[in-house]
Amino acid sequence: MIEADDAGDAGERQHTRFMLLYALAAAGGAMAYIPFLTILLPVQVEAVASGQHVTWLAYCAFAGAISASISNILFGWLSDRTGNRGGWIAAGLLLSCTLLVAMSRADGLSELVGLLVAWQISLNMMLSPLAAMAGDFVPDRQKGLLGGLLAFAPALGAASGALVTIPGLADTDARLVLVASLVALCVLPVLLFARPRHFPELMTPAAGQQGPRDPARRKLVIRMWLARLLVQIAEAALFAYLYIWLRSISAEIGDNDAARVFGLVLFVAVPFTLLVGRWADRNNRPIMPLSVCAMVTTVALGAMALAPDLPLALVAYGLFGLASSIFLALHSAQTLRVLPRPQHRARDLGLFNLTNTMPSLVMPGLALAMVPVFGFSGLFVALAVLVAVAALLLATVPRAA
Repeated sequence: MIEADDAGDAGERQHTRFMLLYALAAAGGAMAYIPFLTILLPVQVEAVASGQHVTWLAYCAFAGAISASISNILFGWLSDRTGNRGGWIAAGLLLSCTLLVAMSRADGLSELVGLLVAWQISLNMMLSPLAAMAGDFVPDRQKGLLGGLLAFAPALGAASGALVTIPGLADTDARLVLVASLVALCVLPVLLFARPRHFPELMTPAAGQQGPRDPARRKLVIRMWLARLLVQIAEAALFAYLYIWLRSISAEIGDNDAARVFGLVLFVAVPFTLLVGRWADRNNRPIMPLSVCAMVTTVALGAMALAPDLPLALVAYGLFGLASSIFLALHSAQTLRVLPRPQHRARDLGLFNLTNTMPSLVMPGLALAMVPVFGFSGLFVALAVLVAVAALLLATVPRAA
């Protein structure tokens, strides 16, 4: 399982088979949570929460974020210690798909939260070693391309949400079975057929002036971590409340409409991310595109706050989704470049994963504080300020980084 092929030298590239199968597996990881958290969970909560759906979603987001944060670091550490990424991925795949299918049986808040926590733990058993696999096998000269390929993950995740919510296609139980089946079909090929080329330099710890105690490297890691955290707070807010925000503008918006809007934006982002990622590789400018995307995301959030009707709101959200998707995909790839210790790669990625889960702890309180008083416009203004800080952090990174 995930057997290495021939060793590559310092000038070779990872072969296309692994790159494509890894991108497919990353898409499977996204399919495991995007349809459920963006569409299926809010719809289930709205059906059983008796008008308390915003509060219920906040509780679910909080519990899920805590369990995801801890389990991602734990299983990353375990996969580092055992050196067996594939075994952990396979076990997490089986458990998370089983628990996802069981989610439809929850009809109360405590039962729903309990299943959600168990599902998040098993999901991160799969996602943490899967993320580290890219660092094990993709050389720095292909990190931009990797970021472009990773843009397929949220796009296909959103597409799966649009697929399973097609009216009349499947009931609640069948939707979850469909999602679990899609996840398995996407993740299993990289475990069985990838045979990646091995690059010894990717498994050699950084030393000397480039080591983990190097102040410049440490500052870059901190800036990357903080910038992603701030952008992810905005992303998490739209992730959880896109459906409800669109419904607040037009009651005619349904769950499938929201899924199609979400998916369309992410698919449009894919070719742009590939182009920007290849440009970053050719010009050795890994950080600059991140700063530009954060600036554009700031502008888009301001436009969303001011949008008076549905068409303008959709255009503004499209710009937000495009810029933030490019940012997050390229950031995921470039993070692998700056982490100094491959022997702790999955564990350190788990610490970076806190930037994905912590926003779900911050966002519910921010939303509950802002939306009832200032509406979604006030929330988007606050988010725009946070993302502007992220743009500034990355814009001031030295050229050589």
